[in-house]
Amino acid sequence: MRLLYRPVGIILGLLAGFLSKSVFNFVWSKIDDEEAPKATIRDTSWAKVLISAAVQGMVFQTVRAAVNRAGAEGFQYLTGVWPGEKTPDPK
Repeated sequence: MRLLYRPVGIILGLLAGFLSKSVFNFVWSKIDDEEAPKATIRDTSWAKVLISAAVQGMVFQTVRAAVNRAGAEGFQYLTGVWPGEKTPDPK
């Protein structure tokens, strides 16, 4: 049954990527009026590039975790089987 979750997880991962881009753009619009700088833009500061990257990473990981958790709970609701580990690894 857990094998059935793999395609669902892949689709949810893609969805999380698209959703995190929209959330990042929203969050960045609250930080700065300009578009988020890319690292290869010459006329921008190191601070702005690094802050943008840090915010983007935080947003991506948070959205990914939320989407994965909701997907796992939905899978369990529909099938009665949790698709991952039930307890954290003691190591």
